[in-house]
Amino acid sequence: MLQKFLLTVVLVGGGLARTGSSQQQGTPQERAACAPAVRKFCKSANEDTMRVLACLQANRAKIGAACNKVLVSHGQ
Repeated sequence: MLQKFLLTVVLVGGGLARTGSSQQQGTPQERAACAPAVRKFCKSANEDTMRVLACLQANRAKIGAACNKVLVSHGQ
């Protein structure tokens, strides 16, 4: 489940992942909740899922309640 969420974050933050998959993962609400934070704080991490997660965690105080709730719901 966490891998699907991380792929979602990457897809939202940096376009389609280089895997060639065009299928988006996660719920539309999860993608919408974290998209602004990924665009604002994690541009340099665009396609590296672990860097995106680390970036969101490092910016947890800034990412907003909705994205934080998504992270918490995925055990982060």
